Amino acid sequence: MLYVFKFPDIGEGIHEGKILKWHVKKGQEVMEGDPVVNVETDKVVTDIPIPKDGVIKNTYGKEGEVINVGDALVEMEVEGEVEEEEEAAAAPEKPEVEPAPKEGREEEAEPEGRSTQTEVAKAKTKKKKIEEKGFGVVGQIEEADTDAFLPATGEGMEAQAAAAAEKEPKRKALATPVARKMAKDLGIDINTVRGTGPAGRVMKEDIKKAFDEKQAGPKVGKKPGKIEVPSEAEDTVEVEELTQIRKTIINRMVQSKFTAPHATAFEEVEVSKLVELRKEKKEELAEQGIKLSYMPFIIKAVSLALKRHRSLNCKLDMENNRVIYQKFYNVGFATDTPDGLMVPVIKNVDRKSIIEIAESLMDLSERARERKIQLDELKGGTFSITNYGSIAGTYGVPVINYPEVAILGVGRIVQRPVVKDGEIVPGNVLPLSMSFDHRIVDGADAARFIKDLMAMLADPLTMLMM
Repeated sequence: MLYVFKFPDIGEGIHEGKILKWHVKKGQEVMEGDPVVNVETDKVVTDIPIPKDGVIKNTYGKEGEVINVGDALVEMEVEGEVEEEEEAAAAPEKPEVEPAPKEGREEEAEPEGRSTQTEVAKAKTKKKKIEEKGFGVVGQIEEADTDAFLPATGEGMEAQAAAAAEKEPKRKALATPVARKMAKDLGIDINTVRGTGPAGRVMKEDIKKAFDEKQAGPKVGKKPGKIEVPSEAEDTVEVEELTQIRKTIINRMVQSKFTAPHATAFEEVEVSKLVELRKEKKEELAEQGIKLSYMPFIIKAVSLALKRHRSLNCKLDMENNRVIYQKFYNVGFATDTPDGLMVPVIKNVDRKSIIEIAESLMDLSERARERKIQLDELKGGTFSITNYGSIAGTYGVPVINYPEVAILGVGRIVQRPVVKDGEIVPGNVLPLSMSFDHRIVDGADAARFIKDLMAMLADPLTMLMM
């Protein structure tokens, strides 16, 4: 029995991947769990395992080609019969064909006037639920209400459709759960997307097109966003294809800025005690192979401050008109890699010691730069930190790692004169910038959070008392 294995939905909003290397070829026998292809997604480079035993008959897609979730990867021969659910996923949709009239029986002519009544009756379908199977997703599709008064002929149909569209702009789109999740992840109102699938169903391609149009803005002249390189300038420019991770960075930044109204607070904290503590322990831990930077202290202080200020550790669910306050503290940290920015997440930071956080930082950073990090280690964050001061920079306006509601920017520690006990003395000043989603985080909440954070960084021993 032939079985078609398709590129699976591996979660976390991943919709496409680039084929890097095939592990199988035609005629090769494979066992369940064997890797068939190495794929680069917008987050990780991973092997895709085969779910069945069998013999490879065909592979689809060349190395370097981008494929979408649901696209066929391999066709294989398997023993026994393929389950009904898998056949439905592999089989193409067939148009409905009306049954032929029974032999010897002439088709009755419909009396005048009944044609319109019949079409009206057929048109009165409301919220018909269709169970769709395939790509590992089984769900229900809600079909939009149909105008029950369609004319029997095509005359005036276009004008009537346009008028109906104006009257009912908030129609319920016909789409699969996969398409709805994709639209939600990209910040697209699926009910405004024109579907090109059967019965006007909204397809993944329709959502991608809508997202591209939203990014490009209003059309002016030629195709939006397209930049042509004159032939005479070919020797003076270098054209490079966007990587999967760079495309994701672009999409996430646009989604964040257009969804969450950003506000940013700036502060400075004198951290001479922190500088001294790190200096004292740095060499001692280096002998154990642990690199101690300022980040473990900052991450720990952030987790403890979040416990006091739950509005900074929540998610805003506008679709269901609610706020989700999270009672766990997973802190992501922006990491500069050769392929672009990645945000590994340290889970349950509040339960970890400074040394454990330092070890996690080293491990996750190294594997992120080598693209060996696991997908689970890049998701589940509740708050993020970006340390641009490690390279150069005093202040910045960081972009929220949506759907989180806040992100802390850490600048470079600089020595400058400060006032202590009425005297001017040398000090070490750490600049902080925090962007927050002003829909749910008020300025006073942000200020109180930063105040507590500053107190812990000014005197690290305070953390032992919280």
